[in-house]
Amino acid sequence: RRARRLAPGRPLRFGKALGPVLLLAVWSAGSAAGLIEPRLLSAPWTVVTTASDLVADGRLQGHLASSAQRAALGLLFGTAAGLLLALAAGLSRIGEGLIDGPVQMKRALPSLALVPLLVLWFGIGESMKVITVALAVFVPVYIHTHNGLRTIDSRYVELSETVRLNRWQFIRHVVLPGALPGFLLGMRFAVTAAWLALVVVEQVNATSGLGYMMELARTYGQTEIIIVGLVVYGLLGLLSDGLVRYAERKVLSWRRTLAS
Repeated sequence: RRARRLAPGRPLRFGKALGPVLLLAVWSAGSAAGLIEPRLLSAPWTVVTTASDLVADGRLQGHLASSAQRAALGLLFGTAAGLLLALAAGLSRIGEGLIDGPVQMKRALPSLALVPLLVLWFGIGESMKVITVALAVFVPVYIHTHNGLRTIDSRYVELSETVRLNRWQFIRHVVLPGALPGFLLGMRFAVTAAWLALVVVEQVNATSGLGYMMELARTYGQTEIIIVGLVVYGLLGLLSDGLVRYAERKVLSWRRTLAS
């Protein structure tokens, strides 16, 4: 008998676009048939026209630049904190005892629930917004990197001790390669968390950013501008995740998985 193929098959070209294209088709059909109330959800062509107008007068680019700067800074600081804490907790029992518990407690607390406290501590300026994004980012980076460290095969540790690797050589040749898959998985969650935190924090007394643009549009009942902001946030999240996935395929090209 011929063996049954159990793998999902070869990757489809532009397969990731199938879902968004289907969603756009349903949205367009519903709007054209009058099944969707324009006041509640603007038609796709109205959203495209609004986006063109926002680009023409420079408003969309300005708000996008402000949001991208906050997201980049928060992602940078949050990733660095998560990686350093994961290494400290993963390579030392004392470090794990001191760090892992508080981080697990932080994971149970939504970052956005800390916004009132952060406003009291840092005011309503840029520092508070960047710190909020960083707090949303560092938890997934820590969790997945720490898990990657803890799941390194103990035989590699024994081999490293047998060949008398020093601490730095052990970290370079065993720890970092072993933790890399977990770190990259954490980065996929982190880039999404950065945009999720940003869309809310920019509505706290901000004067620029995509969240501010959407909040202002809500005040004036401009549904089409809100949809433009949501679409831009979605595209940014999709692009960020795609970049991390691309880096994952390049760095971990030696792995053979179902996604290959």
